[in-house]
Amino acid sequence: MTERPAWAPQGIDLSMPSVSRIYDYYLGGSHNFEVDREAARQAMAAYPGLPKIMQANRAFLRRAVRFAVAEGVTRFLDIGSGIPTFGNVHEIAQRADPRSRVVYVDHDPVAVEHSRAVLAGNDRATVVAADLRSPDDILGSPPVAELLAPGRPVALLLVAVLHFLQDADEPRKAVAGLRDALPSGSLLILTHATEQDGPMRPEAGERVRGVYQAIGSPLCTRSRDRVADFFEGFTLVEPGLVPMDAWRPEDDGPGAPAPGGMDGRAGAAGFAGVGRKP
Repeated sequence: MTERPAWAPQGIDLSMPSVSRIYDYYLGGSHNFEVDREAARQAMAAYPGLPKIMQANRAFLRRAVRFAVAEGVTRFLDIGSGIPTFGNVHEIAQRADPRSRVVYVDHDPVAVEHSRAVLAGNDRATVVAADLRSPDDILGSPPVAELLAPGRPVALLLVAVLHFLQDADEPRKAVAGLRDALPSGSLLILTHATEQDGPMRPEAGERVRGVYQAIGSPLCTRSRDRVADFFEGFTLVEPGLVPMDAWRPEDDGPGAPAPGGMDGRAGAAGFAGVGRKP
C-alpha cells in the first residue's frame, strides 16, 4: 500500500494517476506518486522529448506573464494551474510588480491543497477548487468575482489545459463564457498541444494519447485553425499563434534557446498565443 505523504490531502485515490502530478514529474517536481511516475515513464517511452515539451510550455508562460505585467495587466486568473513549481505565475508577476494579484483554479485536490500551502501568507494570491468545464462555478467563486469586480483588465491563463477537454465538453463555449466576463483590455494566454508539423511521429503520438486515455484523461490534440478558434473575440498580439518557443523568445534574455533550438523541436509540439479583448 502506498504511504500517504503529509502534503497529500485525505480522500484522494493514491492508486490513480493525475495529469497535474504527471506534469509535476515532467518538470522535475516532487509532488507526485509512483503511479504518476509510471504513467509518465510510459508516455516518455513513446516519446522521450516530453519533458522538453513541458519546459517549453513553462518558458512560454513565464514570458507571457512578464508581457502582461509590462502591458499594465496585474490581475491573473490561471485555470488548470496544476501543482506549483518554481516559476509560478504569482512568483513571476509579483517579482515584476508586487501589486499583482493571482487566482489559481484547479480540480485536482492535490494541486489545490499544495497551492494553499505554497500561498500561505501571500494575501495577493489564492486558489479555487473548480473545473474549466463548469465556468459558472469558477466565475461564481468569491476570489474570482473579487478579481473581476473592479473592472480592471485580467490575464486569463489557459495553459496546457484545453487539450484535456474533448469536443463533447464544449471547450469553445467554456472559453467564450470566461471571455464574456472579462473586462475590456484583458488578455487570453493560451497553449495547446498539436501534432500538426510537430516533432512527434504519428505512431508516437498515438502511444502517448493511449497513456492518457488509459488514466481517464484523454488528450485531444488540435490543428492550428482549431486552436485559433479559442481566440474568437480576442485580437492576437504579435507574433500571433505560433509554436511555443517562437513566441517572443528574445524575452528569455541572453543565452536563451533560439526557436527550434530545443532537442527535437519541442516548442513545435504546441501552439501558443496571447490575445487582447477589445
